Amino acid sequence: MKPVRRKTRQIHVGGIPIGGDAPIIVQSMTTTDTRDIQGTIEQIHQLEKAGCEIVRVAVPTPEDAQALPAIKAATRIPIIADIHFDHRLALAAAEVVDCVRINPGNIGSREKLKEVVKAVEDRGIPLRVGVNAGSLERELLLKYGFPTADAIAESALTHVKIIEDLGFTNMKVSLKASDVHLAVDAYRKFSAESDYPTHIGITEAGTSVTGTVKSSVGLGLLLANGIGDTLRVSLAADPCEEVRVGFEILKSLELRHRGINVIACPTCGRLEIDVVKIANNLERRLAHITEPLTVSVLGCVVNGIGEGKEADIGIAGGEGVGILFKEGKLVRKVKAADLEEVLVEEVEALALSRREKSLLENNDASATLEDALASSS
Repeated sequence: MKPVRRKTRQIHVGGIPIGGDAPIIVQSMTTTDTRDIQGTIEQIHQLEKAGCEIVRVAVPTPEDAQALPAIKAATRIPIIADIHFDHRLALAAAEVVDCVRINPGNIGSREKLKEVVKAVEDRGIPLRVGVNAGSLERELLLKYGFPTADAIAESALTHVKIIEDLGFTNMKVSLKASDVHLAVDAYRKFSAESDYPTHIGITEAGTSVTGTVKSSVGLGLLLANGIGDTLRVSLAADPCEEVRVGFEILKSLELRHRGINVIACPTCGRLEIDVVKIANNLERRLAHITEPLTVSVLGCVVNGIGEGKEADIGIAGGEGVGILFKEGKLVRKVKAADLEEVLVEEVEALALSRREKSLLENNDASATLEDALASSS
């Protein structure tokens, strides 16, 4: 059953709604030195092509802040400035970006926080309150002894209250830890007390494989409980991989559908085709497609069409020959050596057909609306 999301307030980062009934947004973060303006711009373009909807950039020095106007001017997706320690960097970034992320544990005094709040309020942009288990306030560490879910949630709730007392409510909140149980429990405790939208993630999750597993477990637990309005999969890998994994997590819970969902049978001694090679090649060759399509790659006649009946399109291998099927129905037989090429061509054609149909429906809907408006005037 599709998870039922908790009701949260809605804010906007750039033109993108977050919270309420808006889709769960997939984010990532650049790995470039922000002072490398061209390199950062190029990586943001790569992330946008991969489907990233909001990007965060590190701003550790005044030179990084000075690079933001040129980066912002050359990119389209909303940009969040990631600020630690020096509130003056937040003030400078607020003049340019679509959202400012601060860590309450290291941003400084209440007066400094007040300056940051005024800066984002004057620009009409939101604040992300990013609490991290590794940088909790000293008084909380003295109270709890070490980072606990209660300590993390208390830090977030306390700072939300402080910011509310300053008359500001345009914010989202994250409560991150590298320990899955700690992060999940902290988000649950915060969400039980607050209706602010949350940005979820398991920080410092690890390498591509380890980090994907930890993030899938942690984010899956939260999303299945209706918690999470934006997400980032933190990997020690190409940030485009973070975006891909993020959408795969949402696909698996039927919360978002973007691009190709490849279903491949597990390998066994009955295989008549190289399922592993074909499935991996399909993900690579069809990565440019944004229309939601489920593609099935089955290795033998035992699985046949039956195993892939819920797929939009797929193939099943046989000895020297395989079959192409659509929506559970046989289309034609194909030489085994040609199965991959035929499937790529068929998927691209199906995606194009659906894209054209969607555009036509949208145009018809617009025309109907225009007619209704004209007749009522």
